Amino acid sequence: MLRRIATLALIVTTACASAIPKPAEAAFETRATSAYLYDVTTDTVLFEKNADIPLPPASMSKLMTLYMLFEALRDGRVTLDTTFGVSTKARVMGGSTMFLDETDRPTVESLIKGIIVQSGNDACIVVAEGLAGSEDAFARQMNTRGPEIGLSNSTFSNASGWPDPNHRMSMHDLAVLATRIINEFPEYYGFFALEEYDFDGRSPSNRFNRNPVLGLGLGADGLKTGHTVEAGYGLVGSAVQGERRIVFVFSGLESEVDRRQEAESFVNWGFRQFLSKDVAKKGDTITQAPVWMGSQQQINLITKSDIRLLVPAIGQDTLETRVEYQTPLEAPIASGDKVGELVITARDMPEKRIDLVSDRDVEYGGFVPRIRASTYVLFDKAMGQVRTLME
Repeated sequence: MLRRIATLALIVTTACASAIPKPAEAAFETRATSAYLYDVTTDTVLFEKNADIPLPPASMSKLMTLYMLFEALRDGRVTLDTTFGVSTKARVMGGSTMFLDETDRPTVESLIKGIIVQSGNDACIVVAEGLAGSEDAFARQMNTRGPEIGLSNSTFSNASGWPDPNHRMSMHDLAVLATRIINEFPEYYGFFALEEYDFDGRSPSNRFNRNPVLGLGLGADGLKTGHTVEAGYGLVGSAVQGERRIVFVFSGLESEVDRRQEAESFVNWGFRQFLSKDVAKKGDTITQAPVWMGSQQQINLITKSDIRLLVPAIGQDTLETRVEYQTPLEAPIASGDKVGELVITARDMPEKRIDLVSDRDVEYGGFVPRIRASTYVLFDKAMGQVRTLME
């Protein structure tokens, strides 16, 4: 007889393969000082190295400036045809540039292209001043907005990534930001695949996108490079092959050649070392669970969406699954309420937890269910007294 204690945690194993073996091959290695590799399609972290350490992001932090601009476009505060003025501060800004001057009125679309392709520091200042009045005010807005969108290890002091001891981002945060741009702004994401742009013919030597994996047939379509003496060479990249999209971020390399080689390695390893597996379809029943004091005695625990996950290509059939829920579940329960989790583990992969929901409404029980529950409790107590007397 199942003891009716609502706080008792029950772990039910619905399927179990053999124990997960140790990796047959060494894990991915990188020369980068910090890195993060993420499968967007299955929400799976494939690799990380010092990924939560705040580091100088160089021009990779321009993604935050672009994100703020994309939000302004979405909110209707600006359009792609909106023009901004150019300040003297923007004109004299060093580093990569669009060669803007005070006589220009560049459109938002031109500034987006100039930031992505030409890595224009001047363009970033123009955007910051156009949206917030000043670059300092814009940096304060970035610091407010960052934690709201999941950037937990980032601080901003400018719009361009210009070296500053208070300007820092982690590789994890950059991956979060890239993923949000991809998912939230598909109408603007295509700009990141531009391989060439020269504003008004002014900077022919700075017209090529620095992203080293664009156009190599790897499915790469973004996002942003970065380089300073302090930060080294870095990249926030993304690529699509088949139904999968990955985001990869790294920093701290010594040369452009190293950056290109490392980017190719991340793409190749991320796609070739893992396979996508369909585990369950939306609405599949994973297990059943008893209900305490309900109008029905049990419910089905079902998936609320299709479940697809990544497994290592070597040892792909080695999985462990279990269901965790509190037993017995207490009425009332509404259809669609979360009532448990499907926990999936695979070799050398992070644990995956997937919500399971009730397939039906269960109201608080009437007279008969309450009598039945009371009988169970009394029976358990009586059996306990008998065992005590027999000891």
